[in-house]
Amino acid sequence: MYNRLVNMNDYQQAALRTAAPRDKHNELFHLLLGLVGETGEIAEKAKKIVRDKGSDFAQWDVGDITKELGDTLWYVAVIADYFDITLEDVAELNIAKLADRRRRGVLGGNGDNR
Repeated sequence: MYNRLVNMNDYQQAALRTAAPRDKHNELFHLLLGLVGETGEIAEKAKKIVRDKGSDFAQWDVGDITKELGDTLWYVAVIADYFDITLEDVAELNIAKLADRRRRGVLGGNGDNR
């Protein structure tokens, strides 16, 4: 069994134990393609629910989506490290950004700097 509370930075360090070295030729490109591939797998599974199950997302296999999200998180963790960014910093900045947007009433809409 594993500890149910995982520190984001501890997760990132664990993920890095299974990553290729940063200086491997084209490694960042490899990581970016992997991230897109994993998110594409999630989208593909969503498409099949729309196509085959009348868009009833209650039928989504939660164990399956959990694994796919984990694969996606692995790529995010390793890409962040490539730029010397911790997952904790990513999470904190994102929460602060969303809280600011909520405070200003601009959660919806377009653009990164709204």
